Amino acid sequence: MQLIIVESPTKARTLSRFLGSNYRIEASMGHVRDLPKSTLGVDVDHDFTPSYIIPRDKTKQVNALKDAAAKADEVILATDPDREGEAIAFHVAAILREMDEKKAKKSKRKQPEIAGGFRRIVFHEITETAIKEALAHPRELDLRMVDAQQARRVLDRLVGYKLSPLLWKKLSKRWLSAGRVQSVAVRLIVEREREIRKFESKEYWTIAGLFALPGGGDISAVLVSKDGVKYERSLVFDLFDGKYTTAGSLLSDEASVKAVIADFASPYTVSAVDKKEIRRNPAAPYTTSTLQQDAGRRLYFSSKKTMQIAQKLYEEGYITYHRTDSVNISEKFIDEARSFITSEFGPLYVPKSPRRYKTKSKVAQEAHEAIRPTAASRRAEAIQEGDFNRDHMRLYDLIWKRAVASQMAEAVFDSTTIDITSSNGYQFETSGSVIKFDGFLKITGREAEETVIPDVSEGQQLSLKDSVPTQHFTSPPPRYTEASLIKTLEEKGIGRPSTYAPIMSTIVDRQYVTRDEKKLVPTELGFAVTDFLVQYFPNILDLPFTAHMEDDLDAIANGEKEWVPVIREFYTPFSESIEKTYTDAEKVKLLEEKIDEKCPVCGHDLVIRTGRFGKFIACTNFPECTYTRQYGEKADIKCPRCGGDIVIKQSRRGKKFYGCSNYPTCTFAAWKKEDIK
Repeated sequence: MQLIIVESPTKARTLSRFLGSNYRIEASMGHVRDLPKSTLGVDVDHDFTPSYIIPRDKTKQVNALKDAAAKADEVILATDPDREGEAIAFHVAAILREMDEKKAKKSKRKQPEIAGGFRRIVFHEITETAIKEALAHPRELDLRMVDAQQARRVLDRLVGYKLSPLLWKKLSKRWLSAGRVQSVAVRLIVEREREIRKFESKEYWTIAGLFALPGGGDISAVLVSKDGVKYERSLVFDLFDGKYTTAGSLLSDEASVKAVIADFASPYTVSAVDKKEIRRNPAAPYTTSTLQQDAGRRLYFSSKKTMQIAQKLYEEGYITYHRTDSVNISEKFIDEARSFITSEFGPLYVPKSPRRYKTKSKVAQEAHEAIRPTAASRRAEAIQEGDFNRDHMRLYDLIWKRAVASQMAEAVFDSTTIDITSSNGYQFETSGSVIKFDGFLKITGREAEETVIPDVSEGQQLSLKDSVPTQHFTSPPPRYTEASLIKTLEEKGIGRPSTYAPIMSTIVDRQYVTRDEKKLVPTELGFAVTDFLVQYFPNILDLPFTAHMEDDLDAIANGEKEWVPVIREFYTPFSESIEKTYTDAEKVKLLEEKIDEKCPVCGHDLVIRTGRFGKFIACTNFPECTYTRQYGEKADIKCPRCGGDIVIKQSRRGKKFYGCSNYPTCTFAAWKKEDIK
């Protein structure tokens, strides 16, 4: 009997569909060994040797694996095809090998029975073909990948267990945590909020001209320049520079607009008609980060929800592995997709040669694949069964459309730009486009409507019927959403696919950030922690430094660097900074917002404070007076259950809801205002 070990029961159940009775499939239930929670678990004086233990809640499962392995002729390690999966396989093998060696010693066997009898198989989709192909081509454990995972785990443990107690001491909050990537993420959010707060709105105007055509009808165009000097039609905010960019002069007030309109002079001539064909190619299939971004933007999913749903789709055999930086797809899928497209839409929708996408990321492994369906012809409607719900179908539909469309023909547009110039040098411009051939848009749909403009010819004279000025005001830079933050982290080389979802959850759970209508807003605690870390640990929050650390971890996985020197290079100055900060840094006093209310117990002022589970009202006479109550903004509604005030509260996950101010005496709560009846 051959024993196959995977991570989850769902994955085990899916594999069992394809394999016969000669195989027994067991789940490790994730990691079987880890660093201890109560201590550092890393020997910093002896090459950062980690002390792994079997967590108490994994003892039963580990014993089950041992029992199964003892009865097996061979153990096959089939955990996920990434560093975490390789590490799980390594630790399972280590536990089973240790067990077998002990048995061999007791029975005086010369050779342990299963020691060395491990095979490692990897697959990127859970289909019968992929599983049998993997079984036919096993390999050894990749110790370079194991080292890279171990280096990340040790690095994060050193930062977390050394820096977090320092934050507890200096900010007097014992739930605080710090991390290489999560702290950088909070810093980005904090810096964006400061840009928003100091932003000064500017007034600007645009002018549209409505021109009559000689044969009837009219055409609208926007003023763009005077004697070649451009007017700004919009101000574009640069996400990285943190400022609005302008390329020309600004119509900044109504008086200047009226002066320009008064200066318009006939005749108006069509000075240019630029007609051209535009071809647009489909996007590459999804990587982890682009899937999280699109699912957030289109489906309003959090990154955590996206990954949970993708995990289910992968383990049930519907999509390929969902943690990947690669946009590569298999030749098998390309052939399937091209065949499906031809049969569904006709040969015109298939390009002459297959589309192959090159991964820009220097860390992606081309042997891995992008996220794609395991069957090109399986639409979302085909997975309405079992434990799947509407959200599973919506995410699958997103993945299916993107992957199949990536192998379709380009979309072709007829684009026309028309310039209209006055006799004294004012130039107006209008443009439009018409889809000539929809190509891949047949599947993905059209994001914008066609803009059809009248047919005019160069040299034709028009008359100005009306001038329409419009007032605008510049808006502050946008707050980050999970999608835009993940995009920024990826572009700056911070973090990796498996880290983004837990980071988003952690920064909210730690009260560094709240969610306000999908936007990420830093709390005062987030500001305070960020400022403290920037002052005393600038490297930890330095974006290039953090990106460099990620590159080092990738170099370890590629066999280009050893993990111990990489950790030592980081830890030596980091440890010195820790010791110095304990001595030099003053305690940080968080700002407390007073409310116009006295303590009902002792009569002192009440203030808003931040605790482990969010904001709360507390007495300034603490610790002499321990009066507290839940915090919430009044919503001007009475509780339908007890008649108390309804207040707007925030859940532990950062989501706002309506609750009774008399909690815990009254537990009424509702997510939406209209549900309060």
